[in-house]
Amino acid sequence: MPTTFDTHTLETTAREMTAAGKGILAADESTGTITKRLAAVGVESTEPNRRAYRELLFTAPGLGEHIAGVILFDETIRQSTADGHPFPEVLHKQGVVAGIKVDRGTVPLAGFPGETVTEGIDGLRPRLGEYRELGARFAKWRAVIHVGSSIPTSAGIEANAHLLAQYTALCQEAGLVPIVEPEVLMDGDHTLARCEEVTSAVLGTVFRRLVEARVHLEGMILKPNMVISGAKCPDQATPDEIAEATVRTMRRFVPAAVPGIAFLSGGQTEEQATRNLAAVNAAAPGAPWALTFSYGRALQKSVLRAWRGAAENAPEAQRILLERARADGLAREGTYTR
Repeated sequence: MPTTFDTHTLETTAREMTAAGKGILAADESTGTITKRLAAVGVESTEPNRRAYRELLFTAPGLGEHIAGVILFDETIRQSTADGHPFPEVLHKQGVVAGIKVDRGTVPLAGFPGETVTEGIDGLRPRLGEYRELGARFAKWRAVIHVGSSIPTSAGIEANAHLLAQYTALCQEAGLVPIVEPEVLMDGDHTLARCEEVTSAVLGTVFRRLVEARVHLEGMILKPNMVISGAKCPDQATPDEIAEATVRTMRRFVPAAVPGIAFLSGGQTEEQATRNLAAVNAAAPGAPWALTFSYGRALQKSVLRAWRGAAENAPEAQRILLERARADGLAREGTYTR
C-alpha cells in the first residue's frame, strides 16, 4: 500500500498511547462544554479559570502512571502553567503524550432530519502542521451517530465515515496518530441489540472507507462507544451483557492491525465506565488490540466537584483524578474490583 509518511513513528506513538495499564484523558471540551461543566460547580468560565483547572489535571503527581495521552482543545494546547511552562511540555515531562481535538463540532446533515455531520475538514492540513509545531503527537475527530426508529440512515453513516477517512489520512500525512471516534450515542430508549446493530453498521462502513483512503491501520487508534443500552431503555444491560456484545462487535468489524481500541464513556457514570471496561477486558482474552479507555466526564466529574475553583482544593481534586485513573488502568487489564 503506498505511503508518504513515517509509519514507524506512527506505530510507535500508537503503541505508547495504548500501553498496558494506561488510557487517555479526554480534556478536549470546547469552550461551550467546559462552560457548562464549570457552571455546574459554581465556577465562572473565564480563561484564567479554565487554565487553572487544566493545570490541576496536567500537573497531578504521577499522572503518567495510568494516563498515556491527553486530548487537548485549541485553547488549551496554547496555554501554560502559572510559572510559564506550555501544557504539552508539562505533559511530556509526566511521560504523557499530548494530542489535539481538530473537529469543529457537528451540524445538521442537510436533507436528513435528526442526523448530523462533523465540520472542520476545510483547512485541516495547515492546522495539523501548526498543532504538531505546538507539541501535539496525535489528533482526534468525533463523528456523532444518533439512534432513532428510522435513523441512522446509510447516507448519514456514509457521510460521517467519509469525513473520518479524510481526516485520518491527513493526520498520518502530518505525522500525527489519528484517533477515529465514531460515537453511537447512548441517548434514547434503544435496546442493547439495536445499539449493536447500529454500531456494526457504523464500524463496517468506517473501516471500509479507511481502507479505501489508504490509511495505515497500524498507526491509528479507534475510539468507539461500547455496545450499551440507551440511557432511557427500561431494560438496562448488565456489564457482562455489554462486554459480550461489545467484544463480539469489535471482533467482527475492527481489523487486527489496529493497535488499540480506546472506549469512550458516553454518558456512563464514573463507576459504570470502569466496571464495563473491566468486563470487556475480562471477556476478551487474547484480543488482537489493546482494549483501553479515553474518558472525559468519567475521569473528571468528581474532580470538578472537589475543586470548585478553589486553589486550596487542588490537592484533593488531584488525588481523586489519580484514584479514578488507577481504577480505569486496572479495568484496562480486567483486574478492577470494588
